[in-house]
This record gives sequence, structure tokens and C-alpha cells, in this order.
Amino acid sequence: MLNHTTVTEFLLLGFPSLHHQEYLIAITFLASYLVILVGNLLIVALILSDRDLHRPMYFFLCNLSSLEIFITTSIIPKTVASLLMGSKAISYPACITQCYFYSLLGSIEFLLLAVMSYDRYVAICYPLQYPMLMNSQLCVQLLLGSWTAGFLSTIVPTVLVVRLPFCNANHIDHFFCDSVLLMKLSCAETQIVELISFMTFSIILLGSLVMTAMSYLYIINTILKLPSASSRNKAFSTCSSHFTIVILGYGSCIFLYMRPSSHHISYNKMVALLNTMVTPLMSPFIFSLRNEQMKKALKVGLKRSVIISRKCFSF
Repeated sequence: MLNHTTVTEFLLLGFPSLHHQEYLIAITFLASYLVILVGNLLIVALILSDRDLHRPMYFFLCNLSSLEIFITTSIIPKTVASLLMGSKAISYPACITQCYFYSLLGSIEFLLLAVMSYDRYVAICYPLQYPMLMNSQLCVQLLLGSWTAGFLSTIVPTVLVVRLPFCNANHIDHFFCDSVLLMKLSCAETQIVELISFMTFSIILLGSLVMTAMSYLYIINTILKLPSASSRNKAFSTCSSHFTIVILGYGSCIFLYMRPSSHHISYNKMVALLNTMVTPLMSPFIFSLRNEQMKKALKVGLKRSVIISRKCFSF
């Protein structure tokens, strides 16, 4: 690879049509990133500190919030630094690393969403057997399985991309290193690499989507059979937040990676913004404001914080 690769860095063009508003964009990105960090860290802290939330649903939610933090951290800080300093350059190793972690964490997130839908399926369709079926051992196994499958599905395409030679072209018309755009810059034939990458990503995306869709079909069928309207509303409310994130996540990625190539790069950037910033930004509000247990834990946490702060100031 080193004998063939002459490109040592890439240039992320970002938002060339908004060149005079880059500082405003950087501030918006930075503010959103801070909200994502605080919101998701708050969810993780609440779940870890409140015993009432030590259940499978919140165990997976805690891991989902952690993934949201990791995904945005792999993209937004570099983007903000580039916009503020005016330097569009990113080194070859940093670009490959960003591609890998974005693909890895994104694949794990889709698998985790499928696992969370299965958890809701068991909870609603088999409520009496739920504690026995979704025990702590199975939850850990499902989480480890998601990480393992995500790693195996991204390591081969990444290795193939690393082996590609990059000769002269080094301009990436995006605000982060995307493997699809990166392969187009190679001075070698990339059809096989693109096909393998597309197939592995399709297996993860469509496979998890099918599992999620099947779980929700059974869930909806079971909810509609409930005798009382209050029971149906309660059951729907427990799934609505997760279903919203599923629609946003799958919809954006299908638009980006599962459709024919398009020259409308600006549309791709907007959808990528939805996937990398808007969805992680909305997740804490969706899961906390629409969940009674989370709101209760938040109120208890705030009361504890007030009591502790009063004791500290009393000294």
C-alpha cells in the first residue's frame, strides 16, 4: 500500500456554498455536539444510578446513548476544528480511521435497534415470561453479538479500502471522510471493493431492518387485541420513542447508501447531517420526555442534586 499511495492527506470541502457562514455553522455544530454529550451522558448517568431503571430496556438504551456519543465524537469535533481554523486537510490515517469508526459504530447501532425492538416484542407479546426470557445473561450476549457482527461486517471493507492506491485526487466533497466517496478517489478499479462494501452493509442494514419490522408487526398485532384503550395507549407509548429513532436512522441511511449514485451531493450532506447530528440530538429528548420512568428518575436526580448542593453551600 505504501509503495502505491502518493496521497498523504485529503481535503474535506465541507460546505463550499456556505463559505462566508462557516463560523456560524461551526458554532451550530459545536452547540449541538455539547447538547448531544450532555443529554446522552445524563441518560447514561440516570440509568446507572437509578435501580428502577436496571432493566433490559434501559440497559440497551444506555448502550444506545453511548453509541450516539461515540458516533458524533468521531465526526463533529474534526468538522468544527476545520471550520474554525479554515484548514480542510485531514491526514490519510485519520481519514481511514474516521471511515472505519463511523461504519463500525453505525452498524452496531442498527443491530442494537433491532435488539431493542426484540426486547419490546418480548415485553408486550409475552409479558409474564419477560423476566425469564430477557435475563441479564441474554442481554449481555445480544450486546456482544451486536458488537461482534458490527466488527466483522466493517473490518473486511476497511481493509480493502486501505489497500487501494490514491494517486492525485484528494478532494472529498463532504464534511467527513465517507468510504463511498473515498473509494471514488482511488486511481485503481474499485468495482469489487464497492460491491463487497455494499453487500456487507446491505446485510447489516436490511437484516436488522427486517428483524425490527417483524418485531413491530407482532407488537402492533398484539396491541390491537388489547381490550382497553388505556392499555393500548400505554403499550404504544412505550414503543413510540424507539420507533421514531428507527424511522430516522433507517430512513437516512437507506437514502444515502441503498439508492443509485446521485450527483446531488448537497442532498447527501443534508441527510448525513440528519444521521450524524440531528438524530443523536433528538434521541435524549425523545427517550426522556416520552418515558415516564425516565422523567421520574430525572426528577429524583434533580432533587438529590439540589439537596447535595445545599449541603455543600451550608458549609
